[in-house]
Amino acid sequence: MTRTLIVGSGFIGRAVAARLTTAGEHAVLASRRAPAARTAAPWVSLDATDGTSCARVVDQVRPDRIVLVHGPSDVTWCEAAPERAIALHTAVAAHLTAAAPGARTVLISTDNVFDGRSPANDESTPTAPANAYGRAKLAAEEIVCEAADSTVLRVSLVYGWEDSESGKWLNFFSACAHPLRRGESVEAPFDQWTTPVLVQDVAAVTAAVLHAEAPPLLHLGGPDRISRAAWAEAVADGLGLPRTQVVRVPKAGGRYANRPTNTCLTSHLLGDFLHDRGLRVRGVDEGIRTLLEVTE
Repeated sequence: MTRTLIVGSGFIGRAVAARLTTAGEHAVLASRRAPAARTAAPWVSLDATDGTSCARVVDQVRPDRIVLVHGPSDVTWCEAAPERAIALHTAVAAHLTAAAPGARTVLISTDNVFDGRSPANDESTPTAPANAYGRAKLAAEEIVCEAADSTVLRVSLVYGWEDSESGKWLNFFSACAHPLRRGESVEAPFDQWTTPVLVQDVAAVTAAVLHAEAPPLLHLGGPDRISRAAWAEAVADGLGLPRTQVVRVPKAGGRYANRPTNTCLTSHLLGDFLHDRGLRVRGVDEGIRTLLEVTE
């Protein structure tokens, strides 16, 4: 049975594990701390910044494939500690590719490797990181690209349903849906644009990239380019709530100040790759309906 080691047991890592497990494959999540939510796959403790720890886990799991979904991914934290962010991202990439040189490796990267000036960035667009997080991910990309069998999958803003009531949701959809349901208002910038991707679609594409010959670099963005404010309003529409609960604010000075104006990805390669495998990426309205149908 094919064995996949997923380094990072957060929102995306758990979704990839669920996709592979449902397909009857053996997936193992690895991270410093145990997953915060129930997972479909077993978990092992891993300090991915430590080469000995990585070698131990690789020897234990013996993976045929590795998915790197590691952090830190908090843009604000990375901006406050840029050197530390680069050190962490590069250490994980270097240790895992060295510990398992024969494994197919996929790195989940980010749209933050671009400066945000263009409304569309495809695989041929020159990188120009807008922030410390983007610089850290780009440095990790460079290491993974040197591996014999690897693909860097840059992914735009990922969203999905989270049950946590802690107020610390990992994605914008849940950060809007929970407060809106409680009758609260939600602030969202009208001048920060994204191409959101449903987490289930990210998992499906990642699984496909793991299994098939894929280009060394792929972009995965949703079909809709939408501002965060318009996206929050679409969530309100889906919930049958008034759009007046969404407060449109400028990006500058707010929590999204360190994000590029456009965190948008397009691709001239992904379309044929998905078509050949019977996959598609859902738009925002369909994605919202899909998530709300599950929770109703």
